[in-house]
Amino acid sequence: MYYSETKVIMGGLAHVPILIFIVNLIKGKFAAMAEKVKVVEVKTKEPKAKESEVKEEVKAEETKESEVKEEVKAEETKESEVKEEEIKESEVKEEVKAEETKESEVKEEEKKESEVKEEAE
Repeated sequence: MYYSETKVIMGGLAHVPILIFIVNLIKGKFAAMAEKVKVVEVKTKEPKAKESEVKEEVKAEETKESEVKEEVKAEETKESEVKEEEIKESEVKEEVKAEETKESEVKEEEKKESEVKEEAE
């Protein structure tokens, strides 16, 4: 039982759209599965690791900055204390000089008075 050439060609052409539909259906299913897997991997794995690393780095930088600020404040307070001490020392020196000049003036007056008394005698 042989088929004519036209019947074979017609049968082949009739089955081609069915085969194309089946191939596209299988391809679409695999593409949908592949997209779901990619979306899940991208969303769950990469951002969490990066965010935690970035947060740790930011916290480390903030602690370093706060330590530096504390050191600067400590140095500024030390400098201000030293300046205050210097001011107090200079004030004390001025007072001592003023007292010395008063004492010297008093001694000079006493000498003059004693000279005047000796001349009067």
